[in-house]
Amino acid sequence: MNIIEQLNQDTIQNLGKGEVTDFAIGDTLRVHVKVREGSRERVQVFEGICIARKNGSVNSNFTVRKISYGEGVERVFPLYSPTIEQIELVRRGVVRRAKLYYLRGRRGKSARIAEKRQS
Repeated sequence: MNIIEQLNQDTIQNLGKGEVTDFAIGDTLRVHVKVREGSRERVQVFEGICIARKNGSVNSNFTVRKISYGEGVERVFPLYSPTIEQIELVRRGVVRRAKLYYLRGRRGKSARIAEKRQS
């Protein structure tokens, strides 16, 4: 292991995010995000479908898309950020793509993703 990889692993351990929820593209996630408003801090939930994920050690991030009041909203979250309190897996999806950017142009039933059956 070279020095950069070792520093990245140490950074992840220092953030206390060693154990992250196992999720994949197409899964519906509920991301609990810490929001600062002045001197107060609260937790806001952002629920949607994971349409992209980039695994790059400390620089890992994922994109979550939801429909809010008829408008598509996407948000990119750093995986090992201290602002993310919890990532909750709502349901697993069956997809055959690495990135689901095609969902941006779809509405209604054509934008649905089948749920993975547990057996």
